[in-house]
Amino acid sequence: MRVAGSTVVITGATGGIGAALARRFAAEGATGLCLSDRPGTPLAALAGELTAAGTPAIAVEADVADEQQVTALVRAAEQHFGRIDLFCANAGIGTGAGLDADPAVWAAAWSVNVMAHVHSARAVLPGMLDRGHGWLLHTCSAAGLLSSPGDAPYAVTKHAAVAFAEWLSITYGDRGIGVSVLCPQGVRTPLLTDGLAAGSPAALAVARAGAILEPEEVADTTVAALAEGRFLVLPHPEVAEYLRRKATDPDRWLSAMRRIR
Repeated sequence: MRVAGSTVVITGATGGIGAALARRFAAEGATGLCLSDRPGTPLAALAGELTAAGTPAIAVEADVADEQQVTALVRAAEQHFGRIDLFCANAGIGTGAGLDADPAVWAAAWSVNVMAHVHSARAVLPGMLDRGHGWLLHTCSAAGLLSSPGDAPYAVTKHAAVAFAEWLSITYGDRGIGVSVLCPQGVRTPLLTDGLAAGSPAALAVARAGAILEPEEVADTTVAALAEGRFLVLPHPEVAEYLRRKATDPDRWLSAMRRIR
């Protein structure tokens, strides 16, 4: 997946990783960006910044938990740019909750962290399949491969997001559709920094697990991984080793995770 010359949609576009991806894709030579986020975010300002710098960008507010709004987002991007080459399902939420999480918290995490990916795939794949080419980038977090001590809904839904991306790749990979999952550990975004400030066990566990990267570092790794056609995008390369240990000796891995917690 070469970003240069491509049209791209990014959800959660004003967050740390989303905004870094937008600016990096613009620098890479994307021909058009459709940026989406919730109402009340600086979406128009980001789109204006990129357009002024030479990359056409439009802002489309959408709640990714609502399938009709996600479908409208895809249609708006297709009408404006003619096609979507790369769809980045980047929006996500953490909860900081454990076994006592309210059912509404579980439902919200499921809606944003899993079903939003389902909604976007349903909306964007028909056009990609008609052209025989397209790419889906799903931000799933290292929690989707490992776990998230201190946040049960986040760990479970991010695992489901990875599983859905695997299914998409298995099902459509021979029809010109590429799929990648972006799985960083700690990144300096509000999701982490606000949690650290509040003393969230989940955020503290992430901070103990390894280096905290800047969003721009994540974006650089993402562009390189897309160019190589990799499914796993690992800004923290050590995650690959942790995943290997989990697969080969799960009891020892669980013991290590308990120590981190």
